[in-house]
Amino acid sequence: MGRFRSNQITRRTLFCGASAFLAAPSIVRAQDSEAVRRNISSFALHDWRDHFDSMGKGIIVSDTTTRVLQHWTTDGEMRVYPTSVPLTDELTKRGYTEVVEKRKNPGWAPTPSMRERNPEWPAYVKGGDPINPLGTRALYLSWQYYRIHGTQDTRKIGRKSSNGCIGLFNEQIEEVYERTPIGTQVKII
Repeated sequence: MGRFRSNQITRRTLFCGASAFLAAPSIVRAQDSEAVRRNISSFALHDWRDHFDSMGKGIIVSDTTTRVLQHWTTDGEMRVYPTSVPLTDELTKRGYTEVVEKRKNPGWAPTPSMRERNPEWPAYVKGGDPINPLGTRALYLSWQYYRIHGTQDTRKIGRKSSNGCIGLFNEQIEEVYERTPIGTQVKII
């Protein structure tokens, strides 16, 4: 009788098992809240006042780390869009610029450095062509060769996938395009 049998349940094993069972939901909740907290902390929105002195004609801040573009209109409305960003830091230009031109269904020509890296690329792709990497709309910046534009390849959004530009889903660049006057201030960070 003094031997322990594996199929025997004692008050002690019942109490320990019940305690562990009751504690489990709080452990799960703690793990879930930590996971949520990690996700939230990796996505930080910016305040335009941290980057510009005045609203001007509007503001766009594109964060290449979080791959998010924030757009403020002159009435203070802010919208957030996921983006594609340059493949490497060497292709990424950061700093202050502005929108100097807007085009619907823009044509595309690779830059000289793109042609050097990819000589097989076409010299020009007309606007509206399904292989055109600029999508349905483009905001031309004061920096030569840099754009905020749409993309036909939706797999690129949320990734390091561009040769220097900031890409958005076509539906979203069309929205930004309509809300953005020439002269809108832009900061790429």
